[in-house]
Amino acid sequence: MIKNIIDVKTASRKLICPLLAAICLLVSGLGWTNEDSSDVEVQRFTYSWQFHNDSQLSPRGGTSKGPVITKLAEVNPSWLELQKSGASNFEKDRMAILSMAGEYRASFDFIETIGFAENYSPQNPYQSWGTEYIFVVENRENFISLQHILVMTVQTPGGEMSKPMTMKHWRQDWSYEDSQLNVYQGNNTWRMKQLPAKTVKGHWTQAVYQVDDSPRYEGFGKWKHYSGTSFWLSSETRRPVPRRETSVRRDYDYLLGTNRHTITPAGWTQEEDNLKVRIVEKHSNATPEIVVVAREAGLNRYERIVEFDFSPAREFWEKTSPFWGKVRAKWKDLLDQSVQYQLVGGAAGTSYLMSVLVEGDKISRNTVSDKNQNEFVDELFEQFVKAEND
Repeated sequence: MIKNIIDVKTASRKLICPLLAAICLLVSGLGWTNEDSSDVEVQRFTYSWQFHNDSQLSPRGGTSKGPVITKLAEVNPSWLELQKSGASNFEKDRMAILSMAGEYRASFDFIETIGFAENYSPQNPYQSWGTEYIFVVENRENFISLQHILVMTVQTPGGEMSKPMTMKHWRQDWSYEDSQLNVYQGNNTWRMKQLPAKTVKGHWTQAVYQVDDSPRYEGFGKWKHYSGTSFWLSSETRRPVPRRETSVRRDYDYLLGTNRHTITPAGWTQEEDNLKVRIVEKHSNATPEIVVVAREAGLNRYERIVEFDFSPAREFWEKTSPFWGKVRAKWKDLLDQSVQYQLVGGAAGTSYLMSVLVEGDKISRNTVSDKNQNEFVDELFEQFVKAEND
């Protein structure tokens, strides 16, 4: 089964080209036509560094176009439900989390607002977008799991629209009063942390997973419900350098930030307030120095849309969800052991990310037995996931 652990450089082009195209679109950033401001040639950020004229400050990503999108004309029904009186706070918490499921156009904006080094030069802002179907994977009283699936159609250089490209995006798991927190340590390493029961009373933890179902970060906080809005603000968490920066940045080692989810009349938003942190190693017995490079603001908007063909997302998830369930179960077994673990690279250019995504793509197109899927998952973890008791 080890042959199923894909070496990207030698894998069949027929198998991985559509997948790689989708990944490139996701990582590099896209843009869509704006039906309300088609004459606008330049979009400026609120934090646009007005007195820096360096052309490098133009946004990175967000340049290609997608199909015309129809936004939901009426108010978000989930937002209306949250405005009704009579439900308990716990019931409203669950309603708010579940309201994030559905059909969306998403936009992603990130910009550095403060630099902390002498003669600091601000980096390019980042823009991206996607059309996403968010599935409810599990819905139990104290646990809700939401899976994002991208369906991307973009305008080609010739002016035609591409065929839909479907791929798995991130996942968010919400747990009520969960005292086990998965904490990122740096260097692709995580460790479980036990929280006091009184600390998490009335709180929800949000565990965020990468496109390959490996853990990314987890934070805890309370949902707050007011007339007009419901929002959840996380504790401060460490996170790996995001994919949008791994190909262009080498000057910091992790993000340290907070995460706010807000339910709105148009859908929902996710705001990030991040510090970019570099670890400076000293002598072997000395504690490494932590250097803050910059502060970053992020705003991701999810707007409800209608009349978009999300059938490829439903078909993809129907075919692949049993496989991803096996991957999730393997991760759950590891996390339940409360050990420290690390994601490592494989031989000959192999990686956990590409190996599991290519396998999922293959399963979406072909029949693969449960036995072969289980063997693949076992070997995937044996090669790329190293636990402290290994």
